[in-house]
Amino acid sequence: MAVPPPETPAPPPIVVVKLGGSVITRKREIEKLRAKVLARLAVELASIPDRRLIVLHGAGGFGHRTAARFGLNRSPAPGVAPRERARGAAIVSAEVRRLHLAVLRALVEAGASPWSTPIAHHVLQHEGRVEQVDLAPFAATLARGHMPVSFGDVVPDSAWGFSILSADTIALELARAIHPERVVFVSDVEGILSPMHGGRRTVLPAITSESIATLAPPSGAPDVTGGIRAKSSVALQIAEAGSDAGIISGLRDGALSGAIHTNVGYGSWARAAGR
Repeated sequence: MAVPPPETPAPPPIVVVKLGGSVITRKREIEKLRAKVLARLAVELASIPDRRLIVLHGAGGFGHRTAARFGLNRSPAPGVAPRERARGAAIVSAEVRRLHLAVLRALVEAGASPWSTPIAHHVLQHEGRVEQVDLAPFAATLARGHMPVSFGDVVPDSAWGFSILSADTIALELARAIHPERVVFVSDVEGILSPMHGGRRTVLPAITSESIATLAPPSGAPDVTGGIRAKSSVALQIAEAGSDAGIISGLRDGALSGAIHTNVGYGSWARAAGR
């Protein structure tokens, strides 16, 4: 009697983690890392044995200011030469890659096996929105046993020449394509905060269209990707695509490693139907 081959165990679930530029850099300063915070988050990521992680990161003080100066988050202004926009794209591209190298270095030093997986050569936008995207490099990197690490970037745009693709949007595209168990947005705030009541604000556990409506537009440090309002809207879209999505604080020890496993007790969450 033939002996059936042993069953191949199912691979661990995939979790997408986006490290916000606001938590790993000092966003109001030019190219200033929060080195200790980044190192701690890298250690938390490297300590997860039972999930396959895809890590994304924002730009913070390494790109937003220049992107805003060259108007890369909107249509070209009248009279602006294409070569001027291309020049701005080149500067932003160099800035975000300097931060990317710092993230990779922190992950390596923490004991992880990160693999740089830039998106710019695998996407085309039209008027600032994704038109074509190839996410195969992420699956291939996971299959080799590495941790794919990508980042928000300036990318080709069929209408504007170049435009900004945020890491939040990459997370959404990944959620639609590979259906991770969850997407964790790591920010410098605990989640969506309630309106002020009795001199204090509390973290709202659920991300809803109603809670998003209470959020103020981005202010202060330059942000060409829409701030927490845009992030919260993306979280809802990720939930609609079938994955839980949450916003947590990267300034709280252990919150990231905890949120990778559960959406209870950490930040604000948009939950996929049926979960």
